[in-house]
Amino acid sequence: MPVALPDPREVDVVTLTRAICDIPSVSGNETALANAVEDLLLSADHLEVLRDGDAVVARTHLGRDRRVVIAGHLDTVPIQDNLPTQLLQRDGEEILTGRGTVDMKGGVAVALHLAVTLTDPGVDVTWVFYDHEEVEATKNGLGRVVRTHPDWLTGDFAVLGEPTAGGIEGGCNGTLRVEVRTHGTTAHSARAWKGHNAIHDAADVLARLAAYSPGEVEVDGLVYREGMNAVGIRGGIATNMIPDECVVTVNYRFAPSASVEQAYAHVCELFDGYELALTDSSPGARPGMDSPAARDFLEAVTAVTGGELGPKYGWTDVARFSELGVPAVNFGPGDPSLAHADDEHVPTEQIRQCAAALAAWLTAPAHGPGEKRSPQ
Repeated sequence: MPVALPDPREVDVVTLTRAICDIPSVSGNETALANAVEDLLLSADHLEVLRDGDAVVARTHLGRDRRVVIAGHLDTVPIQDNLPTQLLQRDGEEILTGRGTVDMKGGVAVALHLAVTLTDPGVDVTWVFYDHEEVEATKNGLGRVVRTHPDWLTGDFAVLGEPTAGGIEGGCNGTLRVEVRTHGTTAHSARAWKGHNAIHDAADVLARLAAYSPGEVEVDGLVYREGMNAVGIRGGIATNMIPDECVVTVNYRFAPSASVEQAYAHVCELFDGYELALTDSSPGARPGMDSPAARDFLEAVTAVTGGELGPKYGWTDVARFSELGVPAVNFGPGDPSLAHADDEHVPTEQIRQCAAALAAWLTAPAHGPGEKRSPQ
């Protein structure tokens, strides 16, 4: 049965957030929510609405000098008895609890509310609501749109509504995973001297990781903290056999100043002498905070939320915009450390502040590409 969302022209952004969260949309089950989002966007005469699968895109065509892209994913991780949402008082503030309140339906609600209610922004805006972010990258709805309709995502600057607790997180680290293999010779464990234990050889791999000092790399004024960690290990045939293979899975989070190729070369250097296999990778994204649109965004947002500018240590879809040559930042309500938690919750005032900050930015007169800004 079709579900509907309340009209943003009649309800506040918190009410809309709650309604969006209460439509379950675990990855692969976004259609009902995507349909409801599309219906709302189609009710706004100032928007052109496009769709690719369960990704919905809406665009203004006002002839502005700049176009910005504001995006958010519709899906969540699985529900753990944390829907429907609840409005509660905790530690003197009102919070909204439930799956998706942080990651990232609060950000989606902010974008959807403004998409419908801001009919005359100072820039042209492309609003993107997409599917399958919480699963493997090959299914990612934004990645699909990048491949099939890159023209839908053209812009001068992009904002991804990932949770940042109302601060601004520029760019993101890149990530790659490798499998480091050791090889041995099988034998009966009662006669271990007849074989060679591949799991024991993995001790050197782990020792190299334990001794590794991750870098802190400054990129465009932000310091990105890197990480190199074992995230999995497997090996063994039977409990009475000496194993002939062991595989250590290593995840390297690297600063956006490095390419995937450079990052992989660094990992190969660390594990020189071992057999390595690169299993997946995604490049990082530079913060791009030197553009006029980024400076306007920073000023408008910090004036409302008081949040600070910092780096994004994890990987997010801002990297997809970076690949298109569009500088992008992360900005949205919710503490990112609560993403995917059973006790996922967000202060309602933070949702309102993020909406007010985005509205202030989008409605302010844009500075032209060559226009000098007044001293602050």
